[in-house]
Amino acid sequence: MNIAEIKKTDIANGEGVRVSLFVSGCTRHCKNCFNQIAWDFHYGKPFTHAMEEELLEALAPYYIAGLSLLGGDPFEPVNQCGLLPFVKRFKARYPSKNVWCYTGYTYENGTLAEAHARTEATEELLSLIDVLVDGPFVEELKDIRLKFRGSSNQRVIDLNQTRARGEIVLYLQ
Repeated sequence: MNIAEIKKTDIANGEGVRVSLFVSGCTRHCKNCFNQIAWDFHYGKPFTHAMEEELLEALAPYYIAGLSLLGGDPFEPVNQCGLLPFVKRFKARYPSKNVWCYTGYTYENGTLAEAHARTEATEELLSLIDVLVDGPFVEELKDIRLKFRGSSNQRVIDLNQTRARGEIVLYLQ
């Protein structure tokens, strides 16, 4: 898995000040995607143990609310397998901080709706995510007034409440 970019103080991709990790690789290729350069799975640098340690240190300050995963697409199968061990380490070290994840895949019935996106890591990775922004960016539905999403078809889902209630609970309406 490659990393396209790291933002150590980001306020655009989730609530509060966050550390954002942009993975490389996306097969969706949404029209007018904000991060087309990250479509290429080979773009950026390999995700190394040293990079993980750097990220974990950046997540330490009290004012960092949590980790945001973006791309590319974190739920491309190769990215899920690369992210899972890191997200587990993050949650173990910082249990009071949260994880936001942005994906073009959709969430239904406790997993990703698209069967081709599911791997042995999918369910566990989803279990570690607190807020999921799902659905592809659709240029025709773009709305700059929306918080934490680019188009009106995308949902900001509170996965903790969704798991507890057994039905999708939106974090933001």
